[in-house]
Amino acid sequence: MKRILHAIAVIALIATLGSAEAQQRARVLDSFDTIAPWGTVLSDGVSAAITQVEGQEGGAARFAYNFNGGAGYASMRRALPLRFPANYEISFLIRGEGPANNLEFKLADESGENVWWRVQRNFTPSSEWQRVTIRKRHIEFAWGPTEDRALRQSAFLEFVISAGSGGQGAIEIDQLTIRELPPAPATFPTIRGNATSGANFAAALDNNLETAWRSEAAGAQSITFDLGLAREFGGVVLRWAPDAHAVRYALESSLDGEEWRALGETAQGDGGVDPWMLPESEARYIRLRLQETNAPAYALAEFQLRDLAFGATPTAFFQALALEAPRGAYPRGFVNEQTYWTLVGVDGGGPRNALLGEEGAAELGRGGVSVEPFVLANGRLFSWADVTLTASLRDAYLPIPSVEWRTPQWRMTATSAANGNLAVPHLAQTYVLENLTDQQQELAFILAIRPFQVNPPQQFLNTPGGFSPIRDIAWTGSTLRVNDWDTIHPSVAPDSVQAIPFDDGAWLTATSTATSAASAQGFAAAALRYTVRLAPRQRAEFGFAAPLAERAEIQIPARITQAWLQREQDAAARSWRRQLDRVHFTVPDEGARHVNTIRSSIAYMLMSRDIAALQPGTRSYARSWIRDGAMMSEGLLRVGLDQPVRDYLEWYRPYQFENGKVPCCVDARGADPVPENDSHGELIHLAAIAYRYTGERALLNESWPHVERAIAYMEELRASERTAANQTPERRMLYGLMPPSISHEGYSARPAYSYWDDFWALRGYIDAIDLAEARGDSVAAARIAAQRDEFRTDLFASISASAAHFNVNYIPGAADLGDFDATSTTIGLAPGGQQTALPQELMRATFERYWQNFVTRRDSATWDAYTPYELRVVGTFARLGWRDRANEALAFFFDDQRPAAWNHWAEVVGREERTPRFIGDMPHGWVASDYLRSALDMFAYEREPDQAIVIGAGLPTSWFDGQGVAISDLNTPFGKVAYSIRRAGDGYRIRISGNTRPPGGYVAQLPWPSAQQRLCIGSRPVAGELVIQRPGQTVTVRPC
Repeated sequence: MKRILHAIAVIALIATLGSAEAQQRARVLDSFDTIAPWGTVLSDGVSAAITQVEGQEGGAARFAYNFNGGAGYASMRRALPLRFPANYEISFLIRGEGPANNLEFKLADESGENVWWRVQRNFTPSSEWQRVTIRKRHIEFAWGPTEDRALRQSAFLEFVISAGSGGQGAIEIDQLTIRELPPAPATFPTIRGNATSGANFAAALDNNLETAWRSEAAGAQSITFDLGLAREFGGVVLRWAPDAHAVRYALESSLDGEEWRALGETAQGDGGVDPWMLPESEARYIRLRLQETNAPAYALAEFQLRDLAFGATPTAFFQALALEAPRGAYPRGFVNEQTYWTLVGVDGGGPRNALLGEEGAAELGRGGVSVEPFVLANGRLFSWADVTLTASLRDAYLPIPSVEWRTPQWRMTATSAANGNLAVPHLAQTYVLENLTDQQQELAFILAIRPFQVNPPQQFLNTPGGFSPIRDIAWTGSTLRVNDWDTIHPSVAPDSVQAIPFDDGAWLTATSTATSAASAQGFAAAALRYTVRLAPRQRAEFGFAAPLAERAEIQIPARITQAWLQREQDAAARSWRRQLDRVHFTVPDEGARHVNTIRSSIAYMLMSRDIAALQPGTRSYARSWIRDGAMMSEGLLRVGLDQPVRDYLEWYRPYQFENGKVPCCVDARGADPVPENDSHGELIHLAAIAYRYTGERALLNESWPHVERAIAYMEELRASERTAANQTPERRMLYGLMPPSISHEGYSARPAYSYWDDFWALRGYIDAIDLAEARGDSVAAARIAAQRDEFRTDLFASISASAAHFNVNYIPGAADLGDFDATSTTIGLAPGGQQTALPQELMRATFERYWQNFVTRRDSATWDAYTPYELRVVGTFARLGWRDRANEALAFFFDDQRPAAWNHWAEVVGREERTPRFIGDMPHGWVASDYLRSALDMFAYEREPDQAIVIGAGLPTSWFDGQGVAISDLNTPFGKVAYSIRRAGDGYRIRISGNTRPPGGYVAQLPWPSAQQRLCIGSRPVAGELVIQRPGQTVTVRPC
């Protein structure tokens, strides 16, 4: 199937102007001869205007927008009640100017809460009129609280431009119509056809590869397939007989058998199976014009019409091919199996980082192509599906991952590391192929560069996984150029190079002398082949370097060696040790996983950040949410990494809106204006912890104006809910809270009065007081303290009122819902600091209920999935004194690190390891921070009310045996903490090192046979808690 396709793209939304007949059957919804019904809906910071202009037919609406350097959306909206027939299409004319942004067509019901839409991402308007046609199947439910997501009627219609590239521009809209379509038949007619020669035409339609239509001669021939009626389809598959195929042919379609349009052509057909991706096609007739064959005649064994899904996207196309190919011919993610991966990069590399898949494929930067290993042994091609796979990290925690392929005869190990400037990093990739036998072996090692990401097809958000186009690929003699860029720099010259224009999954065992290939559709691929003879137990080494910042200045030598690659990997290891080893741990062997995951989590957080911007991920979540950044910053400060936090605070502050509102997140488009009312308190908290841990006055003074503006904005927000309407019995629980928002996106269906927002707001008030006092501004401190007290009173009254209103015995997730969300409620304890102030019965019942739910899930085989944000609960359990529960929960979560050796979690964990699903970024930086903070809490945490450092509260009881536990250089706002604890007879020997003296002292929370155990230090009884006030002391405490 080595062929060059020149398929004519059929785009779903933008089509040619419809026929006059079709337009006569359409009903005009709006001719735009007046713009009076239309109004604008704009997000913060966006401006727009609607004006009347001349259209193609009468008037048109011109919608000019300006994102003013930020993100957001601009919408033109009108009331337009519609009832939809069983099948229909909506169409309109559009033209305009401006950069690529997202064009959204939206429909909303009468409530305005339930929304359906069709989105064309990165839409660049043409200066000429185009008709956009949207069929019923294109419209999807977007959001809303309804459980019935079928679109039967709507009340409002919108055209929306949401920020892609941002900037400013305009679109013009004319002739909005709807046309009823006939329903699809229950069964389609049998496909029939005819050919210019050959009597056995039906053999090409009998689903039997043993029979074939055969022409009577070579030369120009044609076959026409009659589908019986106009049908939509996504592609066709041609299966040629083994002895005869078309070398040169064209594919055409027609609705009426008279007017034909080209679908595609090839001049390098090589037989076998020819799949054609034909997205969003519609025809009654399909014609195959045959022009040249490799034999005296043509022989087509089977013509197959494929459905719309087959050609919906290149990713869907290759998924369909993969399901028919031998397992291993394509990446695991393409055959509906869940795959896992890890991040390979530099601190601050963000999108300029690679991925290594658990099968050994390396992805070269976000959305980039992959390099996949294969081994040819004894005439058999080995892929990931034919070997035993084992993952590992260098030193068990450094972000230098390896994947081992093992068979009884040989072993191959792929290792990835990144090094270089954070703006222009590069991948240093090595492979070791070893003979495990006592016999000489001849093996071929193959590196395939293919148009697939490691990020699999199930990953749809932000950076869709799956396909990554290769439009041209060529061997230069020393490098492999991919898309006209020197991408692969091998350390060893390959024995041969093979390039093809279409990756059919079977080409690696074929022979080819072509060293370059091109594909307009981006389907090209290439392979570097090395043939080696390995003596018994001998090994061969290969590798390559690849830039991870496309089009940037390459910082790779013109000629690299295997030794150079090894030096780069060693340099990366040294650099990471300096970052990750700042806190020192002494734990028993069973604690190694805890410590290794602490260190790996730090690395994953640092790699995920884009220069200064802390992000939860580099693909699906390549944006900076202030909540993620604030919580990640706390973990980084505790392990002594101050600079990333300074950088982040200084980077995020300027995105605050003029009115004091803090954007929920920021990305390349600017500040996102979607209200999430946790964000204001989070920015204040970030400023506060940055100052508390560093003591830098300049940082405090630069942050203070932003803190004041955020406080002023929160005052506006809470004042909007301190109304008489919220003092009725039905709404009393809403009085004085932050207004409804989608919060931490937990309430995207409908904004809610989320206590997550309120806990963060209270945290902001408290931190603002501390910062005012640190500046010596007693007036501001007193003012904010009064605001804090009023808000806290309203908040705690609301919690009790909401629990009573909904007749629940826990703290609800949202005041107006009474829902259960213990993972979010953890924020009230840490970093909220309200553990002793919250209604105690409700608080304890919340986490008792979580525990019972957790045990039920852990002990059952029916649950489907969860998010490892639940790792926050481990720290909460430690703070509540539930040591055993903390460790049981953590053991469960550890079991879901996939692969276990890579020390991380995705955002979503499924019970069935290979059931494919969207799992968010992997590793997920916010999840990593949840683990980091909880794991550190198990060793030591600050107890806010008395400013004590609590030590040992979450550590497993068994860890205190033998040499015990020790930690040093753990940062706190009071200085570095160092201690050791080990069992001494029936008691414990505790030593506090260093010179840090927290105001509340060191509180040792240790496991005793009874919670009421009377304790003595020597002969002196311990009154209440075991508190050690001064560092430098060694005490032994025993039961009295």
